[in-house]
Amino acid sequence: MYIFYNILVTFLFILLVLPYFLYRLVVEKGFGHRFRQAMGLVHREEIEPVAGTGCIWLHGASVGEMVALSPLVKEIKNIMPEKKVLVSAVTVGGYDMARQIMPEADAIINYPMDLPLVASTMVRRIRPGIFIMVETELWPNFLRAIREQNIPAMMMNGRISEKSAKSYRYLSGFLRDMLDTVNLFCMQSSIDAKYIAQLGADPGKIVVTGNTKFDQTYAEVTAEDLAAYKTELGLGEDAFPIIVAGSTHRSEEEAVLVSFTALRKKYPHARLIIAPRKLNRIEEIKKVNAKFGYAMACRSKLKEIEGRRPEFPVLLLDTIGELGRIYAVGDIVFVGGSLVHYGGHNVLEPAAHAKPILVGPSMEDFKDSYSLLSRAGACRRVSDADGLTEAFLEIAGDDVLRKKMGDASIQIIRENRGAAQRTIHYLTDLLGREI
Repeated sequence: MYIFYNILVTFLFILLVLPYFLYRLVVEKGFGHRFRQAMGLVHREEIEPVAGTGCIWLHGASVGEMVALSPLVKEIKNIMPEKKVLVSAVTVGGYDMARQIMPEADAIINYPMDLPLVASTMVRRIRPGIFIMVETELWPNFLRAIREQNIPAMMMNGRISEKSAKSYRYLSGFLRDMLDTVNLFCMQSSIDAKYIAQLGADPGKIVVTGNTKFDQTYAEVTAEDLAAYKTELGLGEDAFPIIVAGSTHRSEEEAVLVSFTALRKKYPHARLIIAPRKLNRIEEIKKVNAKFGYAMACRSKLKEIEGRRPEFPVLLLDTIGELGRIYAVGDIVFVGGSLVHYGGHNVLEPAAHAKPILVGPSMEDFKDSYSLLSRAGACRRVSDADGLTEAFLEIAGDDVLRKKMGDASIQIIRENRGAAQRTIHYLTDLLGREI
């Protein structure tokens, strides 16, 4: 099975990935660093603080996984300050986010591609004491290299969407081989625990620890921070309501702008902040906004201005890693990936700022977080732009409702904290058995 996988992955790399990477190497400034490290060409000095130290290697794919990792890194350094910590990410956004929110990490690298020689070489060079993957980062060649080096592996914040569970079943024995490599599965919920067991994980290795994203602190915003953000974004005292549309996808920006237009008729000083999930859609979103005739400013440009910023009805968040904090300026938050059939995005970040939250009908990938918040009255589901408009108007016009939803959001966060401490308990136990 590994022979077939490696033939396939090598073919896809040569045919698709390599040309795409070479294109990005030409057009994207700074991509050479990621390309080099992804190919396993990591300079000695880049891993010198962790190589051969029996470090804890924590890996996540993108921005969301870095948010989940951040509380655990802090806990590790609090409890085991002598332990070296290596963090790896797949995407540019994830790598940048790790550097921004995890100063405690001893080294941060781009994850090596799952090509046989690349994966095994990186494992031998670093020789970690344990490998921890966030959510479902299962890479066959890498896990095989981990197993051959007798390095324990652990899954934290384990999450299996219903769609993923169905897809993984087609891998059958190949998947079971990967799952057998993992010593412990720390899952977010009982539903995720059930799915991973159905896929072939040993039930004796499965525990439910919760979601470490409830424990994240990198996005905490003080009163001074909030005032600074409002100044930098040109949000004056009369700006109300401020709508933050986070992690939006194609067609969602138009739906939000339709609702925002209706809102502006009653609240002429309403402001909208759009934070697209993918920054390569910036120009596309500008064109969508142009159809509505709003003056728009980009966050990156406003940051360059000193003193009083001009006020724009629509702002575009074109920077990486800021959304978790920018949610703090909003009066109402819409979380994208939910009006389209994508599965939704992280609703815990706006909840941590005590915000009323709106989502669309597609929240399959965040069903547990959504369920907690919706049952508490903190998060409301709408079906389309008309529903979004109605919700915007109702929440903006009712101070009591807005506060009630916000209070419910932060209460859910407070009640569910502690996943990082539970995870660290299992981590120290596992390290103790292996040492």
